[in-house]
Amino acid sequence: MADHQIYTSESVSEGHPDKLADQISDALLDEALSQDKGARVAIETLVTHGLALIAGELTMDGYIDIPTIVRSTITDVGYTHTDIGLDGRACAVITAVHEQSPDIAQGVDTGGAGDQGMMFGMASNETPELMPLPISLAHALTHRAAFIKRSRPSVGFLPDAKSQVSVRYENGVPKSIDTIVLSVQHKPTMSQAVVHERAHEHVIQPVLKQYEQYLGGEIKYHINPTGIFVRGGPDADTGLTGRKIIVDTYGGLCPHGGGAFSGKDPTKVDRSAAYIARQAAKCVVAAGLADKCVLGLAYAIGVPDPVSINIETYGTENVAPEKITAAVREVFDLTPKGIIDSLNLTTTKYLPTAKNGHFGNEAFPWESTAPAADLKQAAGA
Repeated sequence: MADHQIYTSESVSEGHPDKLADQISDALLDEALSQDKGARVAIETLVTHGLALIAGELTMDGYIDIPTIVRSTITDVGYTHTDIGLDGRACAVITAVHEQSPDIAQGVDTGGAGDQGMMFGMASNETPELMPLPISLAHALTHRAAFIKRSRPSVGFLPDAKSQVSVRYENGVPKSIDTIVLSVQHKPTMSQAVVHERAHEHVIQPVLKQYEQYLGGEIKYHINPTGIFVRGGPDADTGLTGRKIIVDTYGGLCPHGGGAFSGKDPTKVDRSAAYIARQAAKCVVAAGLADKCVLGLAYAIGVPDPVSINIETYGTENVAPEKITAAVREVFDLTPKGIIDSLNLTTTKYLPTAKNGHFGNEAFPWESTAPAADLKQAAGA
């Protein structure tokens, strides 16, 4: 008997208040690394009505004009008037930033991990980018909503938006889209009938054209299901860095160690180890060693090598699991320094990662499958 399941993932647009906070934190990180590749950064952002609060740790050679970068990031997303959630040109910016603790630095400076914790990477052959289908669909919807907001202002969409997609699976394989939820902030002059019509025309239908093989059944739609969505952004909800960790990763279809990414320099394994775990898992699938792979790493603060490496392939492996694990250990340098060097993480621009997920975008260095050939050879496949 076939096993039927429905899996759901959500995404939020670049104008969502939590994502806005992530972008501010990563914009500040980018500026720090552009001046000092050895900068130690752990910046948290809170955005609310008329206010951005920046707190955390920053140790670097150089100077950052924090208010200017904060305001530029806010206005770039489209928050230029209090009527739509925040005016980046006039909002207050409060800073409470200090240097990184020397107790942490003494372990990191010698090549150790910047913190303890667990990090996970995932890949699946469900989509060309080797991501789970529900999160790929959810990201595509919010990406499209942001694109329409920027390129077609006459449509009437504003920066804030959320999506959610449910996909019907049979025996672990995606078969059809079951439900789409889309909430889009809009101008107050628009009726809900117009919002629904334009959301379908400009966002949903263009995305579904890319996924026609999953349109076999009747799709249930919920467009702005609470009614009007005029008040949005930081005016409607306070935004915080790191509050969308499942949106940032695999949409709930992979374990998560709990660590957020944005605002952290790559010595923080919360970020860098999650990136190498994604690359390794993606290479396992790209090399044909398995159809699905979740790779888990764990680190101790101040210790270079991971204290554990676990690989789960859910019975889809084509070689013995122990060979896959041994091959990953051989091909990938999983120390913080090794990760930073192999992925060029001191020169990477992190702001784009805070807009539409950290995985599945081929522009990010950890999405490269170049090591797949070496991995396949090391596994004897």
